[in-house]
Amino acid sequence: MDLTYNESLKKTKEYGVVYSVSHPIVFIEGLPKVKLGEIILFESGQKGEVFAIAKGRVEARLFSHEPIRVGTKVTRTNTLISIPVGKELLGQTINPLGESLDAAKKFKTPQERRGLESKPIDISGRHRLATPMVTGVTLVDMMIPLGRGQRELIIGDRKTGKTSLLLTTIKQQTSEGVVAIYAAIAKRKSEIKRLQMFFEEEKITDKVIIVATSSYDSPSLIYQTPYSAMAIAEYFRDQGIHSIVVLDDLSTHAKFYRELSLLARRFPGRDSYPGDIFYTHSRLLERSGNFNHPSVGEVSITCLPVIEIVEGDLTGYVPTNVMGITDGHIYLDSNIYYQGMRPAVNIPLSVTRVGRQTLDKLSREINKDLTQFLTRYEKLKNLSHFGQELTSDVKNALRLGEIIYKFFNQPYQETIPKALQMLILVMIMQNVIMDKQTLQQIKQGMLEAYTNEDNKKYFLELTSVKDLKYLKQKIEDDKQRLLAFAQK
Repeated sequence: MDLTYNESLKKTKEYGVVYSVSHPIVFIEGLPKVKLGEIILFESGQKGEVFAIAKGRVEARLFSHEPIRVGTKVTRTNTLISIPVGKELLGQTINPLGESLDAAKKFKTPQERRGLESKPIDISGRHRLATPMVTGVTLVDMMIPLGRGQRELIIGDRKTGKTSLLLTTIKQQTSEGVVAIYAAIAKRKSEIKRLQMFFEEEKITDKVIIVATSSYDSPSLIYQTPYSAMAIAEYFRDQGIHSIVVLDDLSTHAKFYRELSLLARRFPGRDSYPGDIFYTHSRLLERSGNFNHPSVGEVSITCLPVIEIVEGDLTGYVPTNVMGITDGHIYLDSNIYYQGMRPAVNIPLSVTRVGRQTLDKLSREINKDLTQFLTRYEKLKNLSHFGQELTSDVKNALRLGEIIYKFFNQPYQETIPKALQMLILVMIMQNVIMDKQTLQQIKQGMLEAYTNEDNKKYFLELTSVKDLKYLKQKIEDDKQRLLAFAQK
């Protein structure tokens, strides 16, 4: 239960006085035993958090919009900033302090609390990334594969489908029993509502927690949003439950941290960002990974931070900082987006540093063949623009490339099981699927058939072989049965 100012004063027997305000930063004299990260209470009823202690003064961040008057008294609470954590949070939309933002929903506050800041587990407590993280998006799963516990940056211009890609990934992951924590950092209230509606439509609300701050909230509260999301993920990690954390977005987070630092009279660095901006994000992202667990063996926190860039400029200060911390990035290109490709992923400029080590032999061979073929296809496409006469081999390669990209062009909210992704791509490469119309019919037929247990078992058996040449042979032998799915 939260204490009042008078109760805290009686308990700690310490008070300070506000001598300067640079809202939402407050400078205080007194409080000799105060600690970093401690919650403090003002006599006006407002809360704050200590973030710097200097000789003779304390600097605190205020959580409310109303400024504090100079001369206001303040006392300690002797508790560090924390958030209530537990399975009760599933299906809830909360702020970074664990307070419900949805008045219409019943909310039981969990009993357990966790500090927003925690020391990352060292290398002895970590496990090698060995399990693939299927996003349900063919282009990503086949070309830029991810592993459970990976930190993969989603980067691109505004309105290029970053959130759509993340929501599709969450839909796929929650179907596998993974808990999703979505940190919406300084979003419009309409955007937060859209997130809630998406999860309700897909019937996955009970597997998702939204930690949200709107652009109207105090910068101090906005700053804590990703740390709260990570603290909740650590609770599920300790329970042996895999989680995925989306930080949307860290470029906004960096801007608010810059605002707080400038108001606190910190010395500005490049682009006016404080000197510790890299540390701010690295200590957050280091808390994700694949960890040893005493009962389930290994458990992961997969982190997908988002960075918004301007006009495709990947060389900005914050984007390059976060690229240096993460295990790769998926770049959504506005030019590809305007050509109608969804998701608008720029394959040559996207990187996955640890995802390929999670692939089995068959997936690795398909990935290698596809990468080589698409590199050749791009060269041939550029040559074909010169209008020279094309050989039948070149024409066939261009046709195949068009069909593959048509398969990669995946509607928002549609997830495709990994077995079907591999099967359809090999069927295209084997010339079993000869045109876009057949591709669409087979894709729809197989997705419908996959809901039947017998058909699902058949598809999984087909793709359980360990060698690509055996899969090609199986497809050749079962060609008529596979093509029959197009007629259903």
